[in-house]
Amino acid sequence: MKDQNKLKLTFHGGTGSVTGANFLLEGEGKRILVDCGLFQGGDFAEDQNKKPFPYDPASIDILFITHAHLDHIGRIPKLVKEGFKGVIYSTPATMEITEISLVDSMGVLAKEAKRKGIEPLYDREDVKRTMALWKSIKYKEQIDISDNLKAVFKDAGHILGSAIIEFKHNGRKVVFTGDLGNSPAPLLRDTEVVKDADFMVIESVYGDRNHEAVEERTQRLRDAIESTINKGGALLIPAFSIERTQVLLYEINNLVEGGKIPKVPVFLDSPLAIKVTKVYQDRIQNFNKGVKDEIAGGDDIFKFPLLEFTEHHQESINIADTPNPKIIIAGSGMSNGGRIIHHEKRHLPDPNSTLLIVGYQAAGSLGRKLVDGAKEVDIMGQRVQVRAQVINLTGYSAHKDSDGLIEFVDDSAETLKKVFVVMGEQKSALFLVQRLRDYVGVNAIAPKLGESFEL
Repeated sequence: MKDQNKLKLTFHGGTGSVTGANFLLEGEGKRILVDCGLFQGGDFAEDQNKKPFPYDPASIDILFITHAHLDHIGRIPKLVKEGFKGVIYSTPATMEITEISLVDSMGVLAKEAKRKGIEPLYDREDVKRTMALWKSIKYKEQIDISDNLKAVFKDAGHILGSAIIEFKHNGRKVVFTGDLGNSPAPLLRDTEVVKDADFMVIESVYGDRNHEAVEERTQRLRDAIESTINKGGALLIPAFSIERTQVLLYEINNLVEGGKIPKVPVFLDSPLAIKVTKVYQDRIQNFNKGVKDEIAGGDDIFKFPLLEFTEHHQESINIADTPNPKIIIAGSGMSNGGRIIHHEKRHLPDPNSTLLIVGYQAAGSLGRKLVDGAKEVDIMGQRVQVRAQVINLTGYSAHKDSDGLIEFVDDSAETLKKVFVVMGEQKSALFLVQRLRDYVGVNAIAPKLGESFEL
């Protein structure tokens, strides 16, 4: 760009949908990406992932990563495969979880590619080359991109290591929220406050609705467990391996140790979630003070009677031999693959069993169909009757709800020149846009894919 005083922002993903985060910031002779995530949800998303990037990957100098969910990291090895040789910055926990997640997703992508007779998006060598480019940066540690352009990570409180990225350029502040945490969260610290932002790119997953209160959330979890146990069924929880699973283990740990629910077998049936839980156990410095105090008092928050980690395939198969009642937490979170679909195939026809949905379900996913009340679904080519109770518990979402997003933006209301609302379904994003205009009085828009703006 000729005018070094200007920044240019282009939206190459994350618009009109929750997934595919990919934002290009240009200025000071630098080309900077924020996130490079997978598009998720149906064949359209798969086609989007296979397309060449709308920019030359070799021309990108720096890639900043907000957090380690696949819709923010899932195409990084593809970027590297197609020529990116710059530096990748994230927090240490994000770097660690990213490597685990990319290796895990590589297997899923390879199976899908083989089934369709196409080349996989990337392979193990691409992941290895990706991690070789990575540098971890602590929260609040300044990154000097040029004399006039600096960046810093702030705690987003969404998942372990998640970050808000603040860019400072000639006295202006451009903020990328990534995904913002549903604070106060059971495990993590609260989302850090951001003030004096001039431009903001904000998520909108729950831009049009609010969550249950914390007390209601915990009570509904307890009710679901007790009800299923009393009926002699299986409680299935599709696992979001990063954050949601660890929060559920912590909550169930408290219920068991507090004598508030009967002791029944609990299976964590997700190799990815098991690996990520070990990262959480090693990074208690990221937890909030209350949880740190519990751990200091001797409580192993991810361990309680009858909890079993079933990492290996045969262990997963053997869960069927354990009689009900039992609790099974298994991947994937949207029931679009992984071990949960085997458990759903077995237990969804059982009216005594329960499917507990604890996170966002993308349009087109099996989880979304179940939340929307489908009475029959296709699982691995077989029609399965849905007689089990399906409960949608949004209070365990790791995302801020509509009111929380409004409050976050309001802290910069006096300085904001424009707010770009992204990472939400169109209905959710447009609802948040209108609320920000009406309640905060800021210039908010929902950008379109490929649209550019001068800041």
